[in-house]
Amino acid sequence: MTPVTMADRSPQHFLWQVTDRIGVIRLNRPERKNPLTFDSYAELAAHFRDLAHADDVDVVVIASNGGNFCSGGDVHEIIGPLVGMEMPELLAFTRMTGELVKAMIHCNKPVIAAVEGICVGAGAIMAMASDLRLAAPSAKAAFLFTKVGLAGCDMGACAMLPRIVGQGRAAELLYTGRVLRAEEGERWGFWNSLHDDVESAAMALARQIADGPVWAHGVTKTQLNQEWNMGLDQAIEAEAQAQAICMKTRDFERAYHAFVAKETPVFQGN
Repeated sequence: MTPVTMADRSPQHFLWQVTDRIGVIRLNRPERKNPLTFDSYAELAAHFRDLAHADDVDVVVIASNGGNFCSGGDVHEIIGPLVGMEMPELLAFTRMTGELVKAMIHCNKPVIAAVEGICVGAGAIMAMASDLRLAAPSAKAAFLFTKVGLAGCDMGACAMLPRIVGQGRAAELLYTGRVLRAEEGERWGFWNSLHDDVESAAMALARQIADGPVWAHGVTKTQLNQEWNMGLDQAIEAEAQAQAICMKTRDFERAYHAFVAKETPVFQGN
């Protein structure tokens, strides 16, 4: 497939900036704590699908805006209209929201969430679906679906959240919809780490990853997701095949020659 250039994209429903192969997404309704709408869901999913083929972006950071990450689906623009819909329309909507998570998983790029403030509902799902989650001390995550009379099984939460924090803790969050504050979330493993300047920390981590063997990072992301559905023997064989493929890359060769010369390898993603 022809590579896609993403740096010049100008999305309508969120902010997007590419700097030195790191793409940054920000929801852009800070006055409402950055809620999602029907249109922003769809555009985000399409954006992540295109990122799978982008040759000018190696890492994606989903950043906060105005001190908050995302307040979930907009009450007036999403929840209100859903109340009046029939089942076929409702199922089309819930499938569309799930497409965002699938697109994030299959975008072939490491995704880092840099979370400040409110991170609830679909916002918590976006953080959950990221590969790495960094938080400010102000971060408040909550899977609020039960608070509006819905099940906690939304957008893959019942599959993914237990793998991050464990079955019992996931059940607690999904049944109660309570707030998971920053320090507790780090202790539970939902947040990888806490930072006073979380965006700077996320960008530094993104830089570290982007300077690495990015083609191989894509293989790592693929295996992390595919091995959910494998037994141990299958996983070991899949990783043997994946690693053998990586051993044919120039980056593997570069790393060897750099080691012999006692130099730092300069990876080029091929």
